[in-house]
Amino acid sequence: MRILHTGDWHLGRTLLGADLLEHQAAFLDWLVGQVRERAIDLVVIAGDVYDRAIPPVDAVRMLSHVLERLAETTTVVLTPGNHDSAARLGFGAGVMGSRVRILAEPAGIATPVTVPDDDGPVAVYGIPYLHPDLTRYALAAVPDEPLARSHQAVVGAAMDRVRADLAGRPGTRSVVVAHAFVGGTEASDSEQDIRVGGVDRVAADVFDGVDYVALGHLHGPQRVGAGDRIRYAGSPLAFSFGERNQQKSVTVVDLDAAGGVTVELVPAPVPRRLVDVRGSIDDIESGTFRSAADAWVRVAVTDPVHPERMYARVKDHLPHALAITHEPVDRGTRATARAVSATSDPVEVAADFVAFATGAEPTDDDRAILTEAYEAAALALQREGDR
Repeated sequence: MRILHTGDWHLGRTLLGADLLEHQAAFLDWLVGQVRERAIDLVVIAGDVYDRAIPPVDAVRMLSHVLERLAETTTVVLTPGNHDSAARLGFGAGVMGSRVRILAEPAGIATPVTVPDDDGPVAVYGIPYLHPDLTRYALAAVPDEPLARSHQAVVGAAMDRVRADLAGRPGTRSVVVAHAFVGGTEASDSEQDIRVGGVDRVAADVFDGVDYVALGHLHGPQRVGAGDRIRYAGSPLAFSFGERNQQKSVTVVDLDAAGGVTVELVPAPVPRRLVDVRGSIDDIESGTFRSAADAWVRVAVTDPVHPERMYARVKDHLPHALAITHEPVDRGTRATARAVSATSDPVEVAADFVAFATGAEPTDDDRAILTEAYEAAALALQREGDR
């Protein structure tokens, strides 16, 4: 069976204010072409289809359109990520055709989509993003005895259900589509913090017992552990300048009759490069960086004194500049505050504020309180998104 593994589309996302929908649409057009050209039997989408729980209308239309096109030639299995609202993404899942299956409910983790081929059936299980505070009771083996408050506990319980179901299907090959942060991997700076109890990861061995694990959450394509049995496909576009050197791709998996896996990474199209530029305003105006004129650019202007009309002058030569800052060459000798961005660790930002306000670094107890407050706020947002 030939499987295309993708995820983390984040439809509706922007990059420092730049609308990405046009580029996301171009990727989806390319994806449909790859599915047809490569005779893909199954497409698995491992969560974070949307960028937020209530996505913009254009993003909803885009997803509807691509699923309709994919269903013309292949089977699609999709599961929600932490950015998605499982309730909204899973709306209508029960009445969709057999070619598009949305596995959004924790209660249905042990009920696979069965996809046949010449070598027999393949059981495809979906493990949506499982917030421990929302699922530790539902996934508990004993009523009224909740699981530990951790990602390891809830994902482990989900996989126990998968393995129990597989035990009743001798000879059946298996695929798990899951959205989780697995240890031993490399994160990017644009993924949402999912810590609960101060921990955000699960161990790779929680996924023992299945032939292929198609993961979502991390934006850089990568394997987990040795071999290709457990992989992240990564995001199709760079969502931060920290991802500018990642080779974005989709993962094509050939699953043989014995459950063996062969993987090919197919490079995704790059709609616009991301480039860092650092230099004086004279360097920029002289054309030193003209090769970056067609790229999205993050610019640091290094003149000792803030240049007049700095923003407009940079934009004249680098029209797609998304961030322009003044960073004098002698800045290292000056006392500066740590910059706060959308990808900053919220707990560390709060800790910096405590240090600023009190003149002393926060204690371990202070950090524990800050972590508890952040996790409570994150949980409230998750619940709000699912309403």
